[in-house]
Amino acid sequence: MKKGRTRARVPILLAAALLSLHCSDAASPEHQVSRPSGAVAAAGDPIQFDQQSGTCGSGTFVIKGFNPTNPHLGDAILATVFWFGAPGGLTGNIIDSVTDVLTSIPYTPVGNRYQLVDFVSDGTISMATYLATNVQNFPDAGTNPGQILAVRADLKVPVTNGCIAISAWTGVAGTRSQALGEHRTAAGTASPLISPTIADPGAIFLNPGALAYGVSLGSPPAGLEGPSGWTLVGTGGDALMKNDDEYDARFTLSPTGGSTDPQWRWFFTGPGLWLASVLALNPAPTTGNLTVTTSTSGENLPATDYTVTLDGSVSQSIATSGTVTFGALSPGPHTVALSGVPTNCQVAETNPANVTVVAGETANVTFTVTCSAPPPPPPPPPPPPNDFMTGGGKLGSGREFATFGLKASLSDGKLEWVQHCPDGRNASSSAACAGGKFTFHGTVTAGTYAQGSGGPNCRTWSGTGESKQIGAHSFTVLQGCDGGEPGRGADYIEIRIDDYQNSGYLTGGNIQLHRSNS
Repeated sequence: MKKGRTRARVPILLAAALLSLHCSDAASPEHQVSRPSGAVAAAGDPIQFDQQSGTCGSGTFVIKGFNPTNPHLGDAILATVFWFGAPGGLTGNIIDSVTDVLTSIPYTPVGNRYQLVDFVSDGTISMATYLATNVQNFPDAGTNPGQILAVRADLKVPVTNGCIAISAWTGVAGTRSQALGEHRTAAGTASPLISPTIADPGAIFLNPGALAYGVSLGSPPAGLEGPSGWTLVGTGGDALMKNDDEYDARFTLSPTGGSTDPQWRWFFTGPGLWLASVLALNPAPTTGNLTVTTSTSGENLPATDYTVTLDGSVSQSIATSGTVTFGALSPGPHTVALSGVPTNCQVAETNPANVTVVAGETANVTFTVTCSAPPPPPPPPPPPPNDFMTGGGKLGSGREFATFGLKASLSDGKLEWVQHCPDGRNASSSAACAGGKFTFHGTVTAGTYAQGSGGPNCRTWSGTGESKQIGAHSFTVLQGCDGGEPGRGADYIEIRIDDYQNSGYLTGGNIQLHRSNS
């Protein structure tokens, strides 16, 4: 083994009576751990190694602090616990919990959550790796050396040979689901007849920007070479075990990612045992995703897809009941609009919708569409009347009255209208005589003769005509109604000659609707 690769883990505790309250290291200068310069990583910065430490001992718990310098707030922390044998006859994972504390008097719980990533054992040696992301609630690196962050593994049964290795990493995603990538473990035996013994947990794939972290444990302690191209975090152990922690940062700046297959070369001088594990840590995300879902129900459903548009510029087709995703979106507010919805369908939600995208997460927008049968088309217009109307008579009484004669049909017709007024323009105050007396002769415009709104025996028509007194004008008979015999008091006429208007039941004469026999 190359001595330059060794970084000693200093015993600071292990049974409660031996515990050093400040977790102080006693490492000699050649065993001091180099640490990166200390700015806290922001989203988009590559993952970097921050701090490491470790120790071995015995008892019902194992604890180690990040002496002499805390990691940074927001780091991810990996804690791997090793033990020898089957204490208490237990062959599975004997770790009850992994927590963190500050080395104050008494210890102050910090409260970060450490979750199991992998457990591997061959029945004689065992190791379990735990991960905490976005660690908080402790003094940041270099701010308070009197309060060191320590990681503690509480065990279900006492151990006589137990170790813990801890490491902190900046730039890792802030949640476990985002941070933890592919991970593998393996166990094997060694024979001095085959040297070196290869400890290989298997290859894993790394996402763009991810970092691989691996650990191998051997018993009895033996010389080793770490995986080719990997960087040493540290080695440790006791008389029965030896561990080697390494990382592969080759993909932390890669836009495409790739695979890595760490292989440790153990040089056992007799029979031996080995364990190996590898995991991927993903970088803090810089973008998020948006999923849009449509759900359409009801009658007369659309036959074509809708269109969903993001921020007024990027559009995708979406099935009437379907899902589309917009990826690599900048964090922050966005708008989503659904279009192409038929008029017989209604969207229940606000459209466009406002949504906030969070880096590393997928926001969701749902449009619920309900469709109904469209209203029936309006009835076709009635066919043109196959009849004609004639009439003549008097409207009004006294010195102010009108007389008329008319014939109107779908193809043609004539109208004569005479307004009688007292002599002199100012001799009358009625509206009909406001313009004085006149005689008007008009011609019916073909195609204007139609059913009137006053009932089945009413007709309407329009045309143009002339008057010596008032000049050329257009006219409309709004209603000419045959109310039955006699016409007086029963038949009705309403006429407009530009500004002139008169209407009422006949005071003399008759209007006759002549229906076709066909």
